[in-house]
Amino acid sequence: MIDNTIFNNKKVVFHTLGCKLNFAETSAIGKQLEEEGFTKVRHGEQADICIINT
Repeated sequence: MIDNTIFNNKKVVFHTLGCKLNFAETSAIGKQLEEEGFTKVRHGEQADICIINT
């Protein structure tokens, strides 16, 4: 079993390049991470993880 509480209050930022499918995938990834306790931040803000989808 994985202790998902380690993800609480972690911040993530996304940068998507390419086609519409990439934007849809990034949105799906973002929703999953929010369900796990991550908080989305805007570009330029401090983040624990940066996801680049190309």
